[in-house]
Amino acid sequence: MSYIEFDKNQLINLEYSLSKELLRSNRAGSYASTTIIGCNTRKYHGLLITKQPAIDTENHVLLSSIDETIIQHDTEFNLGIHKYADNIYQPKGHKYIRNFDTEPIPKLTYRVGGVVLTKERLFSQKDDRIIFKYTLIEANSPTKLKFTPYLAFRNIHFLSKANPDLNKEYNEVLNGITLKMYENYTNIFMQFSKNIKYTYKPDWYYNIEYSRDKARGYDFREDLYVPGYFEVFIDKGESIYFSAGIKEINPSSLKRLFNNEIKRRIPRNNFENCLENSAQQFIVNRDKKTEIIAGFQWLGRKGRDTFISLPGLTLFNGNNNTFKSVIDTMISEMNGPLFPNSGEGKNTAYNSVDAPLWFFWALQQYAEFADKQHLIWKEYGDVIQIILNGFKNGTLFNIKMSDNGLIFAGETGKAITWLNTIVSGNPVTARIGMPVEINALWYNAIMFSIEAAKQTNDIKFVKTWEDLPEKIQNSFVNTFWDEEKGYLSDYVNEDYKDWSVRPNMVFATSLAFSPVSENIRKQILDTIERELLTPRGLRTLSPKDPLYKGIYYGNQEKRDMALHQGSVFPWLLGHFAEGYLKIHGKNGLPFIKTLYKGFEDVMEDHGIGSISEVYDGNPPHKAGGTISQAWSVAELLRMGRLIEKYNI
Repeated sequence: MSYIEFDKNQLINLEYSLSKELLRSNRAGSYASTTIIGCNTRKYHGLLITKQPAIDTENHVLLSSIDETIIQHDTEFNLGIHKYADNIYQPKGHKYIRNFDTEPIPKLTYRVGGVVLTKERLFSQKDDRIIFKYTLIEANSPTKLKFTPYLAFRNIHFLSKANPDLNKEYNEVLNGITLKMYENYTNIFMQFSKNIKYTYKPDWYYNIEYSRDKARGYDFREDLYVPGYFEVFIDKGESIYFSAGIKEINPSSLKRLFNNEIKRRIPRNNFENCLENSAQQFIVNRDKKTEIIAGFQWLGRKGRDTFISLPGLTLFNGNNNTFKSVIDTMISEMNGPLFPNSGEGKNTAYNSVDAPLWFFWALQQYAEFADKQHLIWKEYGDVIQIILNGFKNGTLFNIKMSDNGLIFAGETGKAITWLNTIVSGNPVTARIGMPVEINALWYNAIMFSIEAAKQTNDIKFVKTWEDLPEKIQNSFVNTFWDEEKGYLSDYVNEDYKDWSVRPNMVFATSLAFSPVSENIRKQILDTIERELLTPRGLRTLSPKDPLYKGIYYGNQEKRDMALHQGSVFPWLLGHFAEGYLKIHGKNGLPFIKTLYKGFEDVMEDHGIGSISEVYDGNPPHKAGGTISQAWSVAELLRMGRLIEKYNI
């Protein structure tokens, strides 16, 4: 029995099975994603989704899906499934599914009368290619398979509509065909491991619906192009391989390629391996750069997410070189003291006050786990000084050090902390002023930098900065702490103090250098545990607050209003665990272990084998957002390492 497995009753229950999604990406940032029964419910679903640099910088869906049909005695049994209007599913191939498991790769088992067929799938790590393996386990009569590809050739954020600009031409290649629907796209090559018959029969399939997009308030109907179909006989015990890629392949190599890919997979046979397996999928190498994808299926690189995720995704499995490559990539795109937060090229945005400060935190993890304390200043001292001086003297978005040593940041209409949602042009949580986590990170960054400079005896830097930490420490307590309330204010702007109970104060308890005493840290954690802690992470706002929204659901405006007003983020749990263990030591392990192991329950939920971006603030804390989020996975991995550290 596999660690992750679904039976017939679960699979044929569409309300259940359509909420379970699969994802596999490669090191170029391309991916395949759909539900466990193969019915697409999002515009972000597809079997071959890849970059199209001649068009834009984003991913595009080439192959949306493929329907398999079993043919015996001229009778056809279509295994595909698509949703149309009025809740109609046609065909209803899910009724033939008998089992799904993920070890070593996703495999569906179908039964049609006396026929038993398995379907395994993998996405190549090295090139943009998906490969399916079909094996006929049982058959009492001659059996033929028919394959019908559904093509989209469009940006992941938009939908395909029938149009006269379609290029219907195709060319034959060895055991298959190649085509491209529109100019500037790469060709798609659809090939089989044995000789097949292709029938050219171009047609549009209209108004296929994506239920998740409908629920999220987006356009949800798409027209997909079917150029024709393939047919091939298959013998009992025989396996046939199908490949869809952007380059032609020798069909005789498909079996070997498939088997070699399996050998490189981390098995998803336990909780920790699922996290490790998922962690690999966020790392992208392209154009001589190494980057972290923030979340699948629709997020790209984000600066703050990169630095928060990087240690957990790389250091704990000894991948120090990847850590350095990502850091170097981010440094190469700095704008003064700021790192790119989103976009690329001319569309790069630098609207993150915390990304540069999380850079210091990431270096701290690198120094500790890779034992590189003595190299930090030598390798990154210049960048460190650019950031610190930039914040001290002032930079974009009104980021500057105040007379009391604390950082002020923000402008009207901008949201530059991690609580950055904007609705109708206005930030939901602008937090203009002195945000608590920014100043905890600022104190930590200066203290770490002084320690690093001392390693190489940079006396000039040390003398310049050594008096500031005490000033910041005093100002921090005087500005944010209230003994009677027992927690830190979320941000301060002149005489205004925001006393919303939010998780941002948790970092004052977790960072290596904290500006508050142990007694204050304990009271902070008590407040967080009482009002924000859930089995899925920390709420972004206390349920006692009148602005609290406990359900992350609805159209984009409703979701954005809820995202940072009560929704739960798993990544915050890593810092809660670290702060808690610093206070309670080994005595705190049972509690933290329970929180950590509680995430085993989500391995079969939303994104199979991974951790989602966000969860409802209200029980039962249903998953939402991206199905696989980098900082969620990374911080759980780091949480596991913290448990090991304190368990010694």
